[in-house]
Amino acid sequence: MANSQPEFGKIRSILWPIHNYELKKLIPMILLFFFILFNYTILRDTKDTLIVTAPGGGAEVIPFLKFWGVLPCAIIFMLIYAKLSNKVTKPQLFYYSVMPFLVFFGLFALVLYPAKDYLHPNEFCDMLQDHLPVGAHGLIAILRNWTYSLFYIMSELWGSVALSLLFWGFANDITKVSESKRFYALFGLFANFSLIVSGWLIKWASGVRENLPVGADPWQLSLYYLIGMVFVSGLVVMAVYWWINKNVLTDPRFYDQTQVKKKKSKPKLSMKESFNQLIRSKYLGCIAILVLAYGVSINLIEVTWKSQLKLQYPDPNAYSTFMGSFSQITGIVTIFMMLFVGGNVLRRFGWGVAALITPVVLLITGGVFFSMIVYSSDLSNVVAYLGTTPLMMAVIFGTAQNIMSKSSKYALFDPTKEMAYIPLDQEQKVKGKAAVDVVAARMGKSGGALVQQGLILWLGSLAAITPYVAVILFGIIGCWILAARSLNKQFIARTQNQTTDTDDSASGNTKDGAVASQTA
Repeated sequence: MANSQPEFGKIRSILWPIHNYELKKLIPMILLFFFILFNYTILRDTKDTLIVTAPGGGAEVIPFLKFWGVLPCAIIFMLIYAKLSNKVTKPQLFYYSVMPFLVFFGLFALVLYPAKDYLHPNEFCDMLQDHLPVGAHGLIAILRNWTYSLFYIMSELWGSVALSLLFWGFANDITKVSESKRFYALFGLFANFSLIVSGWLIKWASGVRENLPVGADPWQLSLYYLIGMVFVSGLVVMAVYWWINKNVLTDPRFYDQTQVKKKKSKPKLSMKESFNQLIRSKYLGCIAILVLAYGVSINLIEVTWKSQLKLQYPDPNAYSTFMGSFSQITGIVTIFMMLFVGGNVLRRFGWGVAALITPVVLLITGGVFFSMIVYSSDLSNVVAYLGTTPLMMAVIFGTAQNIMSKSSKYALFDPTKEMAYIPLDQEQKVKGKAAVDVVAARMGKSGGALVQQGLILWLGSLAAITPYVAVILFGIIGCWILAARSLNKQFIARTQNQTTDTDDSASGNTKDGAVASQTA
């Protein structure tokens, strides 16, 4: 009985490593992350529905839109953000960054979408389509449905700005190192419940067409509900942020405003300096290949999958309903992976196995998905025996592929990528991460889009380029696996050397030795 109490306390500290007084900080930060991710999920599914099911649109528009729309607008936003950061306070910068999104989404639902028939230059685009190659369809569709294109761009930017820049920038700013080791995993775990909630609400909003009179636009009413949720959630985000600044950051237990944090600022490397950093270091180069390969691979698969979704669900409400179910299942599987798979794989099998799982998952599921498309005619008899169609089977396997790839990314790819920076010295950590963010992250996001739009311009359609996309995908994943294996050897060597050099140092440095022994 005497031993049971300490054992219970040990188990509790592992499962819930939070002191009661820390809930004042933890809960509002989880809420902030939850509602930002809630908006991200609704906007992600809605933007895809608008672009893919639009008249004259389709999944082949997405590569052109990402490269010619999202990338330039992201650069413009970052330039404006950098200028504002030197002129206003951090809370003002947060509000100034969030409010334009809410204003635009409100205007889109109330003004731009209802007036789409007057605003979209369909006749001019029909004339362009008659004089330009078939492969230019994606570029023309951006102009044809320019209000939808703007919505897509703003929705993509919400993910980059609100999630990566505002939330994680704020969290890194106000969270101590001792807190981050316990808080950050819980942030991600509880925030992913927003996928389940938002997925259910998307399905509900997309089903309102059943009670509408004949002649009404069911998708317009669904948009009112969905954008209304985004607007309210955005207001909650600003309210929670205000409450944290007023009640948490004024509490000396959580934040010392009188002491200037001695954090080394992230260097702003140019593209040339970033390339030099990655070329000089084989270790950093391998990390960059991992990030680049994931970005390109997921982009190549997603666009092809969405083209199949449009064929199966051409109606916007039906498409949106399916995406709501997809988000729900993704949230459930991700939470399961984070709770029971990610940490256990790292502890039992080490860094190398954990880092290889994501590319292997993409290789297997991507191979099955593309096989269902390329060999659909050969498999028609087998599929008919199962009581379905080749198209529906492609949709099912594509959905499973996307769910597994996203959940393995959150549970395994992201943790192993961040762990890879641990053995580096402080300068390499800071400059190396900046180089990877500048080169690999940007190229990963736009590389897949660039490959696809080049093939579409050459061959004319997504259906025609599918076999080529499959071959390119497998080649990229092969390079990813080789880079992960090479990085694993370097990681083990560096962590073992670091353990030897710091064998008699403070207990805070023993973590790397534990990682090395597990990895070996």
